Amino acid sequence: MVTETGPGAVDDFALVVMAASAGGLAALIKVLSPLPPDFPLPILIVQHLDPRHRSLLGEILARKTQLKVRLAAEGDLLEAGTALVAPPDRHLLVNPGGTVSLSRAELVHFVRPSADLLFESAAGSYGVRVIAVVLSGSGSDGSSGVRAVKDSGGTVIVQDKATSEFFGMPEAAVKTGKVDFVLPLDDIGPALLALAESGRTS
Repeated sequence: MVTETGPGAVDDFALVVMAASAGGLAALIKVLSPLPPDFPLPILIVQHLDPRHRSLLGEILARKTQLKVRLAAEGDLLEAGTALVAPPDRHLLVNPGGTVSLSRAELVHFVRPSADLLFESAAGSYGVRVIAVVLSGSGSDGSSGVRAVKDSGGTVIVQDKATSEFFGMPEAAVKTGKVDFVLPLDDIGPALLALAESGRTS
């Protein structure tokens, strides 16, 4: 479990929050597959999905990565090496005590789950200890959350245009001026591992 007073220096990263939309499944697999089963941080994922259908995203990612992956449930603990995926039609929120909440609050930028709400709740709960990642997707969801993460001292990574199937979400994030790294897709997983192992570098 990750807590405000957990092991490690106060500046160590506490969690990774990740968002994707159109083209996101392949991007998520590419980012998560290099991470070892003992990856030292929890990962929370928002992928825009059709709310009318049961999501297989958790099962697909679990088969393609070494991490433990499952759909998030109300009250789940943040655990190192575990990726929690927002269920369809539910916002995924981070709580200060190392747990998550699910919400059916109104749509944000016409979507639920919202990357903005995930990122903003993570920034509010963990500040400088957050790594936010924006992957392939259309629209602008995540841009307000990127501002919140960076303004709280966190670190922001965005997929570059050349490797994004859809550059809408990454481009909106870049345009905030709050992005630390714009990386090719193949470099994002290794960058996460390096950051997680070295602690906060800025």
